[in-house]
Amino acid sequence: MADKLFPGPRNLITDVPGLLVGNASDETIKTGATVVVGDAPFTAGVHIMGGAPGTRETDLLAPDKTVQKVDALVLSGGSAFGLDAASGVADALRARGRGFAVGDQRVPIVPGAILFDLLNGGDKTWSANPYARIGIEALNDADTSFALGTTGAGTGALTADLKGGLGSASVVLPSGVTVGALVAVNSLGTVLMGEGPEFLAAPWEMDGEFGGLGQGQPDPYALPRVKGLEDKNTTIAIVATDADLTKAQASRMAVAAHDGMARAIQPSHTPMDGDLVFAVSTGSRSLADPVSESLLIGHAAATCLARAIARGVHAAHAAHGDTKLTWAARFGRA
Repeated sequence: MADKLFPGPRNLITDVPGLLVGNASDETIKTGATVVVGDAPFTAGVHIMGGAPGTRETDLLAPDKTVQKVDALVLSGGSAFGLDAASGVADALRARGRGFAVGDQRVPIVPGAILFDLLNGGDKTWSANPYARIGIEALNDADTSFALGTTGAGTGALTADLKGGLGSASVVLPSGVTVGALVAVNSLGTVLMGEGPEFLAAPWEMDGEFGGLGQGQPDPYALPRVKGLEDKNTTIAIVATDADLTKAQASRMAVAAHDGMARAIQPSHTPMDGDLVFAVSTGSRSLADPVSESLLIGHAAATCLARAIARGVHAAHAAHGDTKLTWAARFGRA
C-alpha cells in the first residue's frame, strides 16, 4: 500500500502544517472572502489559464522577482471590488507586525484573486466598498478547521446549473509530503456528469467525500452545459504543500493543478472565466529527489483540486434569495 495516496486527517488544505484558513461571509450581499495565512511567510507561485482574471500582486510571484515569500493569499467574491479584501488583510497583518521589511517599515505581501458574484441575487447597493472589512473578518477567523460549501469566497458562487461553493481536499504521499487544495467554484461550466447527480470528478473521489455516487454515464456527443454567456464567472484556487519548493517549482505545481480543474469542470479555462491557481510551499520537508518528487506533487495537486471542486458544490446550502438550487436540493439528498 506504500504506492497509494490517502487523504490527510482533516481532508483540508490545512493538513499542510503551518497553514490556517479563515472565511467571512456577508449573507445580505451574498458574497465573502477566504484567507490562507501561514505561521510564517511562505513561497508562492501562480498560473492563470482563464481569459478574464482579476488579480492583485501576481506579477511578483514570478521566479525572477525580488520578494521570495508572501504573508497571505486571498480569494474573494465581488469582482474588481473584491480585490479590496486583500487590502484589509494587508492592513491587519501590518498591525500584527507582519510584512516585508523595508527600513523601519513592514509591508505585508498579500496576493489575491476575485470571482464575479454580482448577479447572484444579493443586495449590491452598498454605499462603501465592504470587502476590506470582509477580508479582515476572514483573517481573524483563520484556523486549522473550517467549513465548506456556502462560506467565504464561495458564499455567492454559482456554476452552470447549481450553486457553487468553497471546497478543499488533501492527500499524503508515500514520502510523507502533504498536498492540499482550496477552491471557490464559480464556473461557467458544469461540475456534473450528464444530468447528475454524479460529479465529473468522481474517478478521483476518496472515501465517499462527495457522496460516493459512482461515475455515471458520460455521453461523448453531448455539449457541456454553461451559464448564459452574459454571466461572469471564475474558479479560483490555492494548492499547497509542505515540500521545500522554489518559486519556479511552486509555479509548475500550479500549472499541474489546472489539470484537476479541467477534470472537474466542463468547460473550464474559457474566455469568460478567470480561472487561476496559486501554489504554496511552506518548505518544512526537503525533497530527496526534486525531479521525480515534484512530478508526484503536481499530480497530487491536480487530484486534490478536482476533489475539492466537487466537495465545494456538494456541501453548498440554500440561502434566502438564491437564484439556483444547491446540489442537495436538486437531487433530494442531505
